[in-house]
Formats: sequence, structure tokens, C-alpha cells
Amino acid sequence: MIGELFGGLLVAFGLYSALPLPQIEWKRSTMRYALGFLPLVGVLVGACEYGWLLLAGKLALSSLLYAAGAVLIPVVITGGIHLDGFVDTCDALCSYGDREKRLEILKDPHVGAFAILWIGALLVAQLGLFAQVYETPASAKLLLFGYAGARALGGGMIVTQTCAKNSGLAHLFADNADKKRVSRVMLVWELALAVLAICAAHGIGTLAVAACAVFYVFHVRMCRKNFGGITGDLCGMCITVCETVTLLCAVIGGIALR
Repeated sequence: MIGELFGGLLVAFGLYSALPLPQIEWKRSTMRYALGFLPLVGVLVGACEYGWLLLAGKLALSSLLYAAGAVLIPVVITGGIHLDGFVDTCDALCSYGDREKRLEILKDPHVGAFAILWIGALLVAQLGLFAQVYETPASAKLLLFGYAGARALGGGMIVTQTCAKNSGLAHLFADNADKKRVSRVMLVWELALAVLAICAAHGIGTLAVAACAVFYVFHVRMCRKNFGGITGDLCGMCITVCETVTLLCAVIGGIALR
């Protein structure tokens, strides 16, 4: 059991982070509980984001320099794996093709014009939001919980929702996971992080939790309607948007409490 848990930890960080960790063979025993460790990657990202905010304040950096660093932190730690899902999903949705066409676009390694436009818009929006958090940091503690919470929702999708196809990372993890136990672990993560966010930021924390929950429900329905289920890219889209929603709520809270 301990070996399976440690193996799952290495698989989760090996795939969902860019940290230089020992490589481990992907097999049923090492993947059974891997998704349960996905939120820990978010804990690391959130801790680094909050630490960077404190350091930037100590050094009296400009808001633009801080914001640029804050946008890059998740990319450096994760290797941009969830942004890749966001990009592919934008391409697929903007194609206005049928379900088969959208699924084909998701697995296409090439990047289309709509993907470039939307990833540019996302990063510009995040840059502006981070700059505002730096100016009004009253609700910045949400950053400690938002990245982990987004991954708890995204990982939970894989073990609770139907996969759109019988291939790909989402299907691989879903097929090899102990779905019952992992789904329970994800629920514990979600509830614990929601409580912590609410305690840390009160009304704004409640707003962030509610907003992410509403988007999650909307996103799952969109996946079923447009793709027939979920894929790894669609989970990446969910994680990326929930991170940005939490960041937006931190901005709203900072301005309201200014």
C-alpha cells in the first residue's frame, strides 16, 4: 500500500509538474492513487505564488514585474500542461464542427489561430489581475488554495465523469485508478480547500468557491454536449479557468476591502 501511494505521488508529480523527479513506470499499481496527489501540485504552485507576492512586496518591485513573475510561476512548475489543454479546447470549440471533428482537433498537435488568440487573452487577463492583486492584496490568501482546488476539481472529473474516447491520458488514468477511493479523496480535498478558502477570505472566499462550483457544473455539461464526455484537455481547461476565476475573486476582494 505504501509503495503504491509513493508510486502514485511520483506519477502525479512526474506528469503534472516539471520538477526533476525520479521516473517511475506507469502501471496499474503506480497509477491507482496517482490522481489523489494532483492537488499537491496546486499546493506547491499556490505556496510559490504567495511567497513571490510577499517577496515582491519586500523588494518593492513594480506591479508589472511582480505580475509577470506570477504568470510564469505555474508555467515553470507545471510545464504548462494545463495551458495546453486550454489551448486545444479553445481550438476545438471555435471550430464549430461536429463532435468527431472537435475530438480530432483536441488530439491534433498543431495549434490554430483561435488557440493563439485565446491563450494570449488569458495571459494578458492574468497579468492584469495579478498586478491588481499586488496593489490590493487583502484577499491574496486565496492564491494559497485556488491552485489546489482547481486541480481537485479537474482530477475529480476524471474519476467521476465518462471519458469521451477510449484513449488518451484521461482514459488511461480513469481506467487504472481506484475510482471509488480516489473520488472520495478528491471530495475531501474539495471540501477542505473550500473551508480553508472561506475561513481565509470570508465572503470573497465563499464567492470563489461558489464561482468555481458553478463553472465546474457548466463545464461538465459543455463537455457532455460538445464532446460526449471528458478528456485530459478538457480537464486542463477546467483547471486553468478555475485558477483564473479564483484570481479574479482575489482581485474583487482586494478592491472591496481597500
